[in-house]
Amino acid sequence: MLIDVHAHFFHDRTPRADWRERNTSRLRAGERIGITIHVASILGSWGRTSPTYFPSPDDITHGNDTLLALQPQHPDRIRGYVCVNPNFTHHAEAEIRRCLAAGLIGIKLAASRRADDRLLDPVCRLAREYRVPVLHHVWQHRRRDWPGQEASDAVELCALARRHPDVRFILAHIGGGGDWQHSLAAVRGVPNVFVDLSGSGVDGGMLEACLATVGVERLLWGADLTLDTGWAKLRYLAHLLGAEQLAAIQWKNAARIFPSGAFPSD
Repeated sequence: MLIDVHAHFFHDRTPRADWRERNTSRLRAGERIGITIHVASILGSWGRTSPTYFPSPDDITHGNDTLLALQPQHPDRIRGYVCVNPNFTHHAEAEIRRCLAAGLIGIKLAASRRADDRLLDPVCRLAREYRVPVLHHVWQHRRRDWPGQEASDAVELCALARRHPDVRFILAHIGGGGDWQHSLAAVRGVPNVFVDLSGSGVDGGMLEACLATVGVERLLWGADLTLDTGWAKLRYLAHLLGAEQLAAIQWKNAARIFPSGAFPSD
């Protein structure tokens, strides 16, 4: 098996008129790479009717509803995260309960609030209650504020993870640009933070550093929006690791942190 823990799909409210073709092309490319299951989220309207990183409750609900409708169309290939904006606490809590009950298997937090903010605590308490992981958008070393988002880095995510040691967090796209060494130094001693290998960056030494810092047991394979670089990392990992270690990153670690029964057993 190969589980992509960081996938995205689009819908009719996004800025892309070709959203259907993009969804189809992701699944088609996934087949060529060998992806068994895409664990996906939809970030509201992707900026069309509310900001990408500060989606409105209506856009959040529409995106989650689209994902819930997409899953049964591809029951063997798509799973999903419920995306929420923690600034709308009551809506976020209700949406998590609704969507997890309907079959989604994780929680996605973008950059709507800093990762170490107390507003995220209600979301994390529900993650603990339902035993689902939280995938958090992360900048690899935030040096300043960025317009349109509450950018967080690994230090802030680790502060949240230490407050909620029984919740498993996924640090998004270690290859997404920025100082990934800063992120690895931050997560080294925080065992409930897992590293998602997605992102367009394929820097020399990055995968070796990930393995040396957190070990095979805390690495998860993903592609995000750039399936080609995800494939490149997968091919390189096959040269670095033995079959059992590679399988851990390909799917076994994901099967361990997502709810029991979320994926086929082998």
